[in-house]
Amino acid sequence: MSKRAVLLLAHGTPETVEQIPEYLRNVVSGRPMPQQVVEEIQHRYSLIGRSPLTEITVEQARLVEAELAAMGQPVSVYVGMRNWRPYIPDVVRQMRADGVEEAAVICLAPQNSRTSVGLYRRAVEAEAAGMRIDFTEGWAQHPLLAEAFAERLRPALHKLSAETGAPVPVLFTAHSVPCRTVQMSAASEGLPRLWPGQGADPYAQEAKHTAELVAARVPEISRWWFAFQSQGASGGPWIGPTVEETLNAIAAESVKALILQPIGFLCDHVEILYDVDILFRGYAAKLGVRLERPESLNASPMLAAAVADLACQSLARF
Repeated sequence: MSKRAVLLLAHGTPETVEQIPEYLRNVVSGRPMPQQVVEEIQHRYSLIGRSPLTEITVEQARLVEAELAAMGQPVSVYVGMRNWRPYIPDVVRQMRADGVEEAAVICLAPQNSRTSVGLYRRAVEAEAAGMRIDFTEGWAQHPLLAEAFAERLRPALHKLSAETGAPVPVLFTAHSVPCRTVQMSAASEGLPRLWPGQGADPYAQEAKHTAELVAARVPEISRWWFAFQSQGASGGPWIGPTVEETLNAIAAESVKALILQPIGFLCDHVEILYDVDILFRGYAAKLGVRLERPESLNASPMLAAAVADLACQSLARF
């Protein structure tokens, strides 16, 4: 029988502020990055100390491996990063050296954008050689993913509602992508260039659908909104609505307390620890809105069960 394994893919993050210029070159594929942008990213990292993305992802892999063993699928689970160590090509070469012949590959970005998640897939395939790969395209609608987010949301919602003495609404977010990402995807398939959610790229629709599934599991939610966060500094527009303009609209409705839950991220990193906990919280406070955030999924057993289920489905396809 062929030797099998699971490969989890994530964005990657530098260990130190000094490594950020090299890291950003990886993110933008070597294109020039304005110095002021580099310095701003360094400033953000300095405010949170460091990003724990890599060690949390490794812990997630350990939990998935244990879950698979309990399910009668004793396979090794590897971790590869697109923009930092351990780099995806290095990990795939190590898997081949370890004798892996078939690999279930899962990107830890559940909502699939073909030109972003697609980069992860190409990085794996470029080094796969004879190793057979089954790549999970997207898993935004997996019921265990929605339940994992709901598990984190319920206690935060109950706590803030109790403290304020009133129902608290929720703002769900996912990372924005450049509009050209969606337009390029549509153009490459000979389809009209439409606004996100209407074109070929499924990302915007999948992100909102995840939010809908989470909200359906938490009936205590009085109202909810959805926005795209962390628009980048590259040229051209990014998909919205932004968190800031959404907070403006929410505050205009006299909302005084709000839960913000990112449903596009599976662990703590700079887009949560800085963008949400510092930037958006401070922005909301200036509008007179108290903004709180549920705990991130991180080492959630429910998340591990979701990824293990995906891996089992993937391995069954060989």
